[in-house]
Amino acid sequence: MADDQSKRLHVPSGTSSAAEYGPRARPLALAVRIIEHASRERPADRVLRDTLKSERHLPASDSATVSRSVFAYYRWLGWLERAKPLPQQVETASALATRFAVSPDSLSDAELMQRAAPGWLGEEVQMTAEFARALQSAPPVWLRARPGQGISTANLLGECRPFGSGALAEALQYLGHKDLLSTPEFHRGLFELQDLSSQAVGLICDPKPGEVWWDTCAGEGGKLLHLSDLMQNKGLIWGSDRAAWRLKRLGRRAARAGVFNYRSAPWDGGAKLPTRTKFDGILVDAPCTGVGTWHRNPQARWTTSLEDIKELSDIQSQLLARACLALKPGGKLVYSVCTLTRSETVNVVMRFQNEFPQFEPLLIRNPCTSQSAAQQTLQIPLEVNGGNGMFVAAWRRKNG
Repeated sequence: MADDQSKRLHVPSGTSSAAEYGPRARPLALAVRIIEHASRERPADRVLRDTLKSERHLPASDSATVSRSVFAYYRWLGWLERAKPLPQQVETASALATRFAVSPDSLSDAELMQRAAPGWLGEEVQMTAEFARALQSAPPVWLRARPGQGISTANLLGECRPFGSGALAEALQYLGHKDLLSTPEFHRGLFELQDLSSQAVGLICDPKPGEVWWDTCAGEGGKLLHLSDLMQNKGLIWGSDRAAWRLKRLGRRAARAGVFNYRSAPWDGGAKLPTRTKFDGILVDAPCTGVGTWHRNPQARWTTSLEDIKELSDIQSQLLARACLALKPGGKLVYSVCTLTRSETVNVVMRFQNEFPQFEPLLIRNPCTSQSAAQQTLQIPLEVNGGNGMFVAAWRRKNG
């Protein structure tokens, strides 16, 4: 029976055993199995989700341990001795995560800057101690309540901290341990899981009720649903994506949230646009390397390359060049990416401005801080509020 259990839990022979790790054996073995099966093509978070779904009888506490162990492994990979058995590496990573959470100053700035990310990142991003420490910190969970329901939703859920007042009054940091997607408040459409910086992008777009907008890379609809709320469910939003399955999920999310002022259509970024509609505003939330999300998705640090950056920057420029043709004179074009590399941010902006002089820079502010100066390009750092690192730029199409 013990041998059968070890096989089922995929404890590598010759490295560790259930007896060696005692009550931690099952979550540790599952974490090891997930890491062994994860790859660039099969991201660890997807393997984790599928594994936990198949382990329906796993106690919630063990599921949480598995998740923490997998993310700790990738977050602290730069400190691990790869020649050691994988279970020992996972244990070491978990110990480092605990140490850093309890005593962050026990690790020097120099050590963090050297080991937290691959060496090539310095060619594209200014590596600072603050940035490295943010990469190694567990990210907060952000919610977006429906308009005017921030305080009431926080009271219903409990363990919520409102971010502030004004434009971001509906942004809530969740500090509890509930499975939020199974709560009645979620199923009633009272809130969405949406990162703080992602919410900032919607506020920068600032769509008005009755306008017509296009979310060119809508994915599963996080930003589109926010745009709809800002438009009071009036006017029209087109949402497109190259993956039809994402648009199906957008449909389900929109129905739950009571959002009906949208249409969806696939678009692969090609010259043929999904509609002949002319828009008051276009959001190009382009695919990117996601460096600004590496605190949430630490595996991506070790599967992303400089070649990926070059390829994606070309795609980003192409999306801007094609989408902007659908904008009305006087219309607003917003470009956003959850990355911080120069090639995908300022270089894309310069290329677009050189090729499309009919678009003039539009000054924007960071809604997450009252100290934000108006500027055409904006970087929201992940080390300030714990939201994703985000880059945003905006233009207005000249009249005539």
